[in-house]
Amino acid sequence: MTSVVTAGGISVTIRGAVVDESETVLDRLVSDGVPGSLASRNAKLWGPDAAPLAARRLGWLGLPETSRYLSDRLSGLVGEVRSAGLDRVVLVASGGPALAADAICRTAGADLTVLDTTDPHEVSAVLAGGLDRTLVVVVDEGIEAESLRRVFGRAFSEAGLKGAELARRFVVVAEEGSDLQRAARDVGHHLVLAEPDVDGRFGALGARALVPAALAGVDVEVLLDEAARLAGALRQPYDNPALALGAALGSSALGARDKLVIADLGSGLDGFAAWAEQLVAGAMGKDGKGLLPVVVEGVDAPGFELTGELRRVILGRRPDEPGPGREAGVSVAGPLGGQFLLWEYAVAVACRVIGVDPFAEPDAGESRESTAALLRSEEGAAPTVVHRPPELVEGAVEVHAPEEALRGAQTLTEAVDALLEDVEDGGYLAVLAYLDRSGDAAAAELRPLLAARAAKVRRKPAPVTFGWGPRCLHTAGQYHKGGPANGAFLQITGAVTDDLPVPGKPYSLGELHLAQAFGDLRVLRSLGRPAFRIHLRDRAEGLSRLVAALS
Repeated sequence: MTSVVTAGGISVTIRGAVVDESETVLDRLVSDGVPGSLASRNAKLWGPDAAPLAARRLGWLGLPETSRYLSDRLSGLVGEVRSAGLDRVVLVASGGPALAADAICRTAGADLTVLDTTDPHEVSAVLAGGLDRTLVVVVDEGIEAESLRRVFGRAFSEAGLKGAELARRFVVVAEEGSDLQRAARDVGHHLVLAEPDVDGRFGALGARALVPAALAGVDVEVLLDEAARLAGALRQPYDNPALALGAALGSSALGARDKLVIADLGSGLDGFAAWAEQLVAGAMGKDGKGLLPVVVEGVDAPGFELTGELRRVILGRRPDEPGPGREAGVSVAGPLGGQFLLWEYAVAVACRVIGVDPFAEPDAGESRESTAALLRSEEGAAPTVVHRPPELVEGAVEVHAPEEALRGAQTLTEAVDALLEDVEDGGYLAVLAYLDRSGDAAAAELRPLLAARAAKVRRKPAPVTFGWGPRCLHTAGQYHKGGPANGAFLQITGAVTDDLPVPGKPYSLGELHLAQAFGDLRVLRSLGRPAFRIHLRDRAEGLSRLVAALS
C-alpha cells in the first residue's frame, strides 16, 4: 500500500505498514482540529504546561511572509560590505541557525564558513584564511559565540583595524532588548533584529539563518517563495504533506520504531539532513520519549538496513521509483524552502502526538552548567581529568573508561567492542567527536565502521550516530539526556598543539573546548549512561589507528 500526499511543490510518500499506522494517527489529528489550530497558532496544542512558552515560539509559521522585509533591509548592507571587498562571510552560531544557513548556502553553491565550534585548530585555520576580506556574522550569545567574537576582534585589531572600521567587520543578529543587541549597538556593529517569537531550532526561515545566507550571496526570496507555496496547505486536514509526515513521525515514536534513519538519495539539498537531525532530536527528545535521528551516508550505508526499531526516511527519490527507495517507509521530495517549513510543522505535530513540548529544552542546560563549573574551578578540573592515567594506551590513542566497563580489554579493538556490547537492545551508540571538522575530517569515517562493527560484535545491528563537538550539544544533546535512556557514548578528544587565548577571559579556546567535552561526559555518566572517552595524543596518527582498529 502506498500513500502519496502532494501540495505546494512538496511530496511525501508513505509505503507499506506505515500507511495504516500513520492514518490512524492522522484521523485523530484531523478530528481534534489540529491543522486549523496549529495554523492559527494555538499555543495550547501541547498542553497547559507548554502553552506559556509556545505562545512565544510560534512565529515560525508566518516566516514565509514576515521574513520578506530582509531583502530590503539587507540590500544596502550587502552593497556596503561588497564595496569594502568583504566577500568572505564567517558565521558564528550554534544549533539550528548554523545548520540552516549551512544547508542554504551549500545547496545554493554559495561560500559560507560556519564556525559552531571552539576547537582551536579549526578556528586557527579560519583566521588564517584571509582576514582582509572577512565579515563575521554573530547570531548567538552563548559561550562559544562570545568567545569567538572576542577572538576575531583581537585578530582584526592585530591586523591593524581599529574603531569604526573594526566594528563594521561584524554583523550581529539579535532580539530587541537582548544583551547581544545592546552590546552590538554600543560598539557600532551592523545590527539586524531577530524575530522575538522564533527560536533557533524552528527558525530556518528567520533572520538568524537568512541574514548570513543573504550576505553570502543567496537569493533568500527564492527560499521564501518555496515555503509560501506550501504554507497555504498547512490549514488543510487532507492533502497536507506536512500533516501526513507529522502523523508518520508521531506514530513511529509511539510504537517500537523510535529511530529515524535519514538517507539522501539525490535530493540536491546538501546539508539538509544535519538540520533535520537537530530539529527532530531537540524538539522530540524529552520526558523519556522521542525519535532518535540517525543520519547515514546513503541508502547503501551500514545502519540503513531495515530492523524492527527503525523508521527509514529518504530525502529525494520517491519510493515508487526503481532502486533502493522502493523499500523506504517514508520518502520526501521538494525544494529547500518548502522542506524547512514541512519538517518544522511535521515535528511540531509529532510532538503533539507523543505528548511533549516541542520548544522546551529541559535537559540541554545540564552540560552548559557542567562546563561552567569546570571553567570556574580554582584548580582547573579539566586539566585534572586530562592527566588522569588512561586505562589503555595503544600508540597515539588513550582509552579512558571505568575499569570494569573494559572487561579486561587489552587492545583498542577489544575496548571498542566492550562498549558496543554495552549497547542494549533497542538502544544506540552516539559518537561525539570533539575535533576539527576540516583537519580531522577522517573522524566521520567512524560512523559506518562502528555500525558495521556493532552488527558483527552484537550479531545484530545497532544504530550509530555521529556528531562533532560542541555542535552535538545543540543538536542531539537534548535527546541524549532527556530522551529514552538507552544510549551509549563514545567521546573523542584530541591534543591541542596550537591554542588560542580568549581575550578578557581566564581560559583559552582549547580549555573551553575540553571543558565542554568533559562537562558533557560528566552529565552522561551521572545519568548512568555507558560512556568511554578516547583521547588522541596525535590527532592524525590516532585517527588512523582508530580507523584501522575498526576495519
